[in-house]
Amino acid sequence: MITAIVIAVVIVLLLLWGVAIYNGLVRLRALVKEGFSGITVQLRRRADLIPNLVSTVEGYASHERETLTQVIEHRGDATAARGVAATAQADTAFSAMLGRLFAVAEAYPDLKADANFRQLQEELSEIEEHLQSARRYYNATVRDLNTKIQSFPNVLIARPMGFAEEEFYEDNDASIQSAPVVKFGSAAKA
Repeated sequence: MITAIVIAVVIVLLLLWGVAIYNGLVRLRALVKEGFSGITVQLRRRADLIPNLVSTVEGYASHERETLTQVIEHRGDATAARGVAATAQADTAFSAMLGRLFAVAEAYPDLKADANFRQLQEELSEIEEHLQSARRYYNATVRDLNTKIQSFPNVLIARPMGFAEEEFYEDNDASIQSAPVVKFGSAAKA
């Protein structure tokens, strides 16, 4: 009788332990999805700002049509990207195009002095800061999930229950790690 009770208690404890691990993994997976959603929200905010920025530049630099067209094309790529790797790659290309757009703007002193253009630059700088924070949050949640999945004894439950490691938000281009250089008069902001 005592042996049966001990076995029953051990089985119940093992089940509770398994449920606790499973619930922890589910929670971490939800945080990873939330983190990636934060990145896409900031990318969308940045992409939504671009048409106003392009039309402001266009008014001053209409002969820079190729650069303006490429910025709009890369905006579309950035908003259509699916998955972590594709989003990071589109983000990198889009950041490079923004750098080119601001390089064009440097050649037009009247544009740099335009209040609307300055406001758009400030909004873009703020969005880039939020985007950087979202990337860090996402990568932290991925690290936590991957560590939990790979740790013993969690691996005994994680793999059979279909949990897999998530990929980090990264790329080979250093420009994704910082905001495009935006110059406001003689001071530069990154």
